[in-house]
Amino acid sequence: MEDLFWIGFVGAAIALLFAWLQRSRVMSFSEGNEKMRKIAASIREGANAYLKHQYTTVFKVFLVVFILLLIIAFGSGGKMLSQFTPFAFLTGGIWSMLAGFIGMKIATASNCRTANACQEGLNRGLRVAFSAGSVMGFTVVGLGLLDISVWFFLLRFVFKLEASAITSAMLTFGMGASSMALFARVGGGIFTKAADVGADLVGKVEAGIPADDPRNPAVIADNVGDNVGDVAGMGADLYESYVGSIISASALGVAAFSDQAFKAMAIPMV
Repeated sequence: MEDLFWIGFVGAAIALLFAWLQRSRVMSFSEGNEKMRKIAASIREGANAYLKHQYTTVFKVFLVVFILLLIIAFGSGGKMLSQFTPFAFLTGGIWSMLAGFIGMKIATASNCRTANACQEGLNRGLRVAFSAGSVMGFTVVGLGLLDISVWFFLLRFVFKLEASAITSAMLTFGMGASSMALFARVGGGIFTKAADVGADLVGKVEAGIPADDPRNPAVIADNVGDNVGDVAGMGADLYESYVGSIISASALGVAAFSDQAFKAMAIPMV
């Protein structure tokens, strides 16, 4: 069973290839008229600006935690923490961020395409939206499997670690991914709710502008928040849950079946 870990690489390649094909399919649809393209571009610009600021802040936090983990791991000679732990923490956070970022990029590219497709029929619009959503779904799966498979291969066959040491190091993926998901989900959620309430108060109460009218600038901010919170944040959150469930099952398998530890570790991955 432990020799079947390579299935993770195959699964990751298939998932990422399918995500790329779906992305190409979505991008082949028309963005609609000039007004639709203008509004979509504003939302895209706002989402990119928000994520740039957020990732800059998160980078500083990750750098501090990474340095602390390095000091503990190498200062104790690997007794308190595995020396691979700081790097596992870092990759977990980076790949979690990447899953959310890719999801947000396709969401901001597909919104106007979905709206334009709906003018031709509800079914066509649903196909565009569903294809766009599947990009992030398969990206989460592909990146998760790839991350786990690469680390398992390195720790098992390159550094020759025991099963318990491998799971101890790999569990830190979840810590890094959870940290990224926390910033992305909570930060994006606060932003989108603040923009939503602001848009309603200023637009409907003070100016008498209907809800979700692009003449109200706060509506653009509200839509930006929907993308960075519900898409980028959700992508990071899903990545953390997906990877965490596989690694935790592997760790439990190692603890329960120590005589066949590598087999028990490989089953969730396969």
